[in-house]
Amino acid sequence: MAARRPFLKTITVAIGAALAIAAAPPAADAQTQTQAQTQTQAQTTEPSLSATRRLTMKQTIALAQEQSISAMVNENVFAAGYWRYRSYRAGRLPSLNLTAGLANVDRSIQPLQNYETGEITYRQVFTLSNDVSLYLRQQIAPTGGEVRLQSSLRRLDQFTPDNLTWYSQPITVQYIQPLFSYNAARWDKKIEPHMFEAAKVEYIEAMEDVTILAASYFWGLALAELNRDNAVRNHENSRRLYRIARERYNIGSMSRGEVMQLELRALQDSLAVTTNQIAYTEQRNNLASFLGLREDTDIELVVDRTLPGITLDHAEVLERAMRNSSFELNRQIALLEAERAVAQARGNRGVDVSFNARFGLTQQADRLTNAYASLRDQQVAGFTVSIPILDWGMGRGRVKMAQSQAETVRYRQEQERADYQREVHTGVMEFNAGQAQCEGALRAKNIADERFALSVDSFERGAIGVLDLNTAQSEKDAADRNYIGALAAYWNSYFTLRKTTLYDFMSRTDIAAAFGDDEFDKLIE
Repeated sequence: MAARRPFLKTITVAIGAALAIAAAPPAADAQTQTQAQTQTQAQTTEPSLSATRRLTMKQTIALAQEQSISAMVNENVFAAGYWRYRSYRAGRLPSLNLTAGLANVDRSIQPLQNYETGEITYRQVFTLSNDVSLYLRQQIAPTGGEVRLQSSLRRLDQFTPDNLTWYSQPITVQYIQPLFSYNAARWDKKIEPHMFEAAKVEYIEAMEDVTILAASYFWGLALAELNRDNAVRNHENSRRLYRIARERYNIGSMSRGEVMQLELRALQDSLAVTTNQIAYTEQRNNLASFLGLREDTDIELVVDRTLPGITLDHAEVLERAMRNSSFELNRQIALLEAERAVAQARGNRGVDVSFNARFGLTQQADRLTNAYASLRDQQVAGFTVSIPILDWGMGRGRVKMAQSQAETVRYRQEQERADYQREVHTGVMEFNAGQAQCEGALRAKNIADERFALSVDSFERGAIGVLDLNTAQSEKDAADRNYIGALAAYWNSYFTLRKTTLYDFMSRTDIAAAFGDDEFDKLIE
């Protein structure tokens, strides 16, 4: 890795040497250049202290998905959805609970009523009570009812007068059934599985966002590297052409104004070297930080300019997007939640009736063993009814509001569906046109490079002026940037469609198929 460091050292030293040359008078050009070359040779032999990573775009993406902060955040977001679904599933299973009231002391004066005469007298009470209860609870999702199986024991110590009582309920079965109320368990059963499936798909989509961002950082650094290298080459060319212009000025074949224009261009190029070096360092540090690398890591990009040469069919892309992405799942969830809000408003509006039945065995005695002998049965059953007599239309208003909101959700979902399909269609068109744009940008780059070389040769022969030379150089640099920008746009368009469809059109593989339940379980572990 240390062998790759001298390249950046050479560029850095060349920048310093270029600045030194720009500041020196023309007569000292040869001497200054010799000193700069000596300095370059001395510094390029120094050992590298920082690590160097050679990265292709594919390796950058793999590294980002493996160790970037964004990938870790995505895992934790999925974990929240996973444990929400686990909590929902656990809530549908029977739950066993133990409750106890220990050492409850009551020393007070209590009113006691004589039921024969109605007389109320006050007596001092001094008691100690202990009780324990074990109950099994199961919710019935289709009806919204609840079944309980309970066993309890209570001991009561009375100190005035001295008395001990055991009260047992070895087994009690209780059933509670709301008749016209909102059934939250029924709606949770409809929505929660969709929520969990959406969480899994959204995790995969979030990892595709990491892919898009990694590719963006990769091409951003590639563009910064190109600008830096062009700035160094432009400065070398401008200094060389300035020396030629000085010689032509001395023999009277060039005006002082043109010489000064080239000198100004050389100074501007020297400033551009520093500016683009700073921009390159910033882009490199951004990529290193995103990938979880050290800040002093030197990144050497391996840019593959070959394109896959595929053409996408709009109908296929749209079908895969509607089938694989989270858009349709979230759309169904939004509609179900709107319907649930309406059902909840209706359930809380009118008559509230609840049926409660309890059956079991019980006994009391002054000894523990006797409290479980000769058990007596008990039956309790009845209805509770709540009827709003006057609510000034509050319940009806809540229902109407929920219905209006549900209708709004339906309209918005239809509009979002149309917009989503249009975005997919536009994305396919942009991608299919991307290869032609890259080929055109490459052709323009080659022409601009050739034209600039011819312009430099023509200037050296005195066939063109400084203005034409500067124009050729600016067009060459612009063509270089446009080509890298076209490649970046092409891959951004491809990865965006890959996220939209969760399908890799290059390898013809379904990305979501690679994430089975075992893979998601590993994320939690």
